[in-house]
Formats: sequence, C-alpha cells, structure tokens
Amino acid sequence: MDKFMNNLLDKSSDFLARRPGFLPLLAVALIVLNLLLQIFPGPDYWLVSSHFFLHIGAVVGLIGILLIRALG
Repeated sequence: MDKFMNNLLDKSSDFLARRPGFLPLLAVALIVLNLLLQIFPGPDYWLVSSHFFLHIGAVVGLIGILLIRALG
C-alpha cells in the first residue's frame, strides 16, 4: 500500500510539475460550468442549487496556485 501511494504521488507531482497551469485551468472550467448551469435553467438538482461546481472550482484553483510555487 505504501509503495502504491508513493508511486501515485510521484506520478502526480511529475504530471503537475510539467503542466503548472492545469489545475487553475480546470478550476476556471468548473466555475464556467457552474455559471452555465445557473444561466440555463433545468431541473433543480442539488448540484445546481448549492453551487457545487463553483465551490470545487475555487478550492481546486487555490490548491493549483499553491502547487505551482511548490512544484515549480
């Protein structure tokens, strides 16, 4: 189990070090998705009413900006 986790962390840190803007771009995409779900009314799911993608996008963006400095 420890070997698997170490391998996963190594691969993910290498991936994010080569693509430093990936997480902030993913965050922007999630925030735009939330905006589109708010603009075009559809069924009132809890994902739409709770602004789930907005909150996840904000968290992913902050973590992405912090990781750019740490891995760069």
